[in-house]
Amino acid sequence: MAKNNTISIVSLGCAKNQVDAEIMLGLLKDAGFDITENKDEADVIIVNTCGFIESAKTEAIEAILEAAEYKHSANCKAVIAAGCLTQRYAEDVIQQMPEVDAVLGINGYDKIVDAVKECLDGRRYDFYEYTGDISYIDSARILSTPKGSAYIKISEGCDNRCAYCAIPDIRGPFRSRTMESVVSEAKRLAEAGVKELVVVAQDTSRYGKDLYGRPVLSKLLYELDKIDGVEWIRVMYLYPDEIASELITAMKECKKVVPYVDLPLQHINGRILNAMNRRGTPEDIKAVLKSFREELPDCVIRTSVIVGFPGETEAEFKELLEFVKDIRFDRLGAFCYSPEEGTPASTMKNKIRKAVKEARYNRIMECQQPISREINEARVGNVYDVLVEGVSDDGIFYYGRSYAEGPDVDGKIYFTANDPLNVGDMVKVKILIAEEYDLTGCQI
Repeated sequence: MAKNNTISIVSLGCAKNQVDAEIMLGLLKDAGFDITENKDEADVIIVNTCGFIESAKTEAIEAILEAAEYKHSANCKAVIAAGCLTQRYAEDVIQQMPEVDAVLGINGYDKIVDAVKECLDGRRYDFYEYTGDISYIDSARILSTPKGSAYIKISEGCDNRCAYCAIPDIRGPFRSRTMESVVSEAKRLAEAGVKELVVVAQDTSRYGKDLYGRPVLSKLLYELDKIDGVEWIRVMYLYPDEIASELITAMKECKKVVPYVDLPLQHINGRILNAMNRRGTPEDIKAVLKSFREELPDCVIRTSVIVGFPGETEAEFKELLEFVKDIRFDRLGAFCYSPEEGTPASTMKNKIRKAVKEARYNRIMECQQPISREINEARVGNVYDVLVEGVSDDGIFYYGRSYAEGPDVDGKIYFTANDPLNVGDMVKVKILIAEEYDLTGCQI
């Protein structure tokens, strides 16, 4: 095998999937392959798929077929499909998509080098059995995030079994990495110049419960806080019922943990929460939100909600709408319920019509937009540390994020600079203009 065989990867879906793609790239580079972002140059194209909701499945299939076109128009000799879609529908992909030369499930990431070699030699390679092994996460990665920021995945799988979600069936039960493993990787990332660690998992607040008998995210945060070079630690995907006072205290006491709270709540009506198989009551949720606001006065709170869950009445939707108005979330994402094959919700009666779901989605977003603008307008005149991520298309502005913006899910801060900057720099920016999601300012 020639060392100059070149690989390109397309990663779809969530940040956890992005970490897996970065691990595959690291393994391939260590094996002597060249990596390119240009699919025209690639001998092998890997599509790391998402299979979470129907739109993600459609996107994954389209991406695979698009990659296969390069076999006719460029250098591409093989297409490999990996990730959630191929874990869930491996046999279907093998039988119905002859364009695919290898299929890897979520336990096949460490087999990527073998798969590429076999495909280049003209042989098929498939591996999609479930093993439960997560040791692959310790492998070196090639980061695909802007310089200065990196995701760090602390666990795999999920035990929550929300009625609408297929992740436990795809990714398996919740398995934590050891604390030593996470801290070791965090130190390597810091030594490589990473200033922001973005902690991700299906449920970060549950971290360590399977290994240590109780959730120990708070202890992990204290350990990460000690690492030289790290300036921000951002925690995503907290599950509200696992949040104890010790976690809030840790977020308050750790100097590098930014006051940014990501709580995907999904709904507030008690009956709907119960039908969703979400643990905790509306009162529990409101108490957690109150605790964060009292203990971390500058905290930014992000959530996501689902509208149109089977059986959701107009009154129950209005309860959610009023909750959004009352709480005034800094960040909010809304989704129309999507039935997923094999989940309990997919067989529930009283499905909500698409037009009704879309109307409810629009009402939620129309409610949130002025809230978001008002919150942003209150930031005008303030000065923030901003992590530089790039330059605007017109070349006039740099853009980046403060502690208040999570990567890929929130708005950006656009700003003019006094001198040339590099991606990964941390600079002070004064906010001058506010919109619903983005802010504009100048370096000071």
